[in-house]
Amino acid sequence: MSELTTIARPYAKAAFEFAVDKGVIAQWNEMLFFAGEVAKNEYIAQVLTSNTAAEKQAELIIQVCAEQLNEYGQNLVKVMAENKRLVALPAVAELFAEFKADYDKEIDVTVVSATELAASQQESLVAALEKRFARKVKLNCSVDAAVVGGLIIKAGDTVIDGSIRGKLNRLAVTLQS
Repeated sequence: MSELTTIARPYAKAAFEFAVDKGVIAQWNEMLFFAGEVAKNEYIAQVLTSNTAAEKQAELIIQVCAEQLNEYGQNLVKVMAENKRLVALPAVAELFAEFKADYDKEIDVTVVSATELAASQQESLVAALEKRFARKVKLNCSVDAAVVGGLIIKAGDTVIDGSIRGKLNRLAVTLQS
């Protein structure tokens, strides 16, 4: 996957800079997401990894995406096809979404708790996390009884384990060492 990320980064960066210049970041995000999902399709992925001519690969993606791709999106697909990089299209979409979130100063935060959080708890958690990360927080809550109590918060590379299960595990490690 890291190889695809390396291949995808220049395309995602160029697309993002173009979208910023034109003021169409949301449109490009949707366009690339759709094209990335198309490229993940089993049949399409097989064609993209085969020895099919670059023009045919680009044509296939453009036909399947139809109106979802504007002329600039079609040009990106054609350039990636010429360079035999269409297989990296899902990674381009992911990187573009990351660039967009960074640009919008947003962060997706996953919160796992033992019981469902009340709206007031979610609001106070969002306020605290926005203060900590200095970004708008999009909260994704889930329930897992294995947590026992407390919360596990995941935001990007940051994990805050305030669960009882996590505390018991850390205590067990401390006692064993």
